[in-house]
Amino acid sequence: MLLNGADPQAIALAATRLAVGELVALPTETVYGLGARADDDAAVAKIFAAKGRPSDHPLIVHVLDAADAAAFSSEMPALAKRLMDAFWPGPLTVIVPRAPLMAAAAAGGQNSIGLRCPAHPVARALLAAARAQGVLGVAAPSANRFGRVSPTQAQHVVSEFESDLLVLDGGECTVGIESSIVDCSRGGAVLLRPGVLTLAQIEAALGQGLQSADAQAPRASGTLVAHYAPRATVRLHSTQDLAALLARPLPLGLAVYSRTVDAAKVSLRRQMPADALAAAQQLFAALRDLDSAGAQEIWIELPPPGNEWDGVRDRLTRAAAAFEA
Repeated sequence: MLLNGADPQAIALAATRLAVGELVALPTETVYGLGARADDDAAVAKIFAAKGRPSDHPLIVHVLDAADAAAFSSEMPALAKRLMDAFWPGPLTVIVPRAPLMAAAAAGGQNSIGLRCPAHPVARALLAAARAQGVLGVAAPSANRFGRVSPTQAQHVVSEFESDLLVLDGGECTVGIESSIVDCSRGGAVLLRPGVLTLAQIEAALGQGLQSADAQAPRASGTLVAHYAPRATVRLHSTQDLAALLARPLPLGLAVYSRTVDAAKVSLRRQMPADALAAAQQLFAALRDLDSAGAQEIWIELPPPGNEWDGVRDRLTRAAAAFEA
């Protein structure tokens, strides 16, 4: 059931569904999420079942503000507060110590939990309406089958799930890749997943440098080696290698997604923006479009160096990892 997210009646209906333990798909500025009330383990279990996602792979809990975030945390570390002050509402998730007996299923059974305050007006309207019905947070991974390309348009969600799922249409996502995840649960701050925020922006907000991840880092959403994969085989190539490959006989069903290489001889092709933020915003939609057009292989030009491209590079690397021998 696809409803206009700008309609107050649609928001009210979605909030009621969340309150009684049902699933709702909602837009955020990053990607569309498949949501359930985070404090109801039975409701959260429906997310794992619908996505085919392992139940020990944690979800991010979306909250309206820092006050609601406090309900899910046993303590809010000072570093997390700095990041929340700097980037909430926005595309940043903080991992903090989890409150006992709260959202165990959403946390994948861990003692820590990921919290985010989205900026999308439809998401915020839904969170406010749900809070009025006693829902303090909504666990919401990307609204797609596990391991596949994240949705950035409502129709992407509709194509993934049964027709009885309530999907709030909030238009195309403006960020386009998932949030940065920073672990603040163990004293320092560790970047577990890059997004559109740069290392310099995050460290400036922290007032100190980020630490390196280690074996003790909590599991985090979207950090599996192979993830974000279309049906087509994804191959990443340097600019030079891609140009050389395109000069040879080409395989059937080839698609090319490139920034600088001339791929005019390939019928299935998309131009990657030269700007990192624009590339992030278009990335998943481009992969879905090429997949839907019948591509068997997608050759992608590697992003250029620079921290601003880390989020795009991360998603492409994980998409290609699903096909590496």
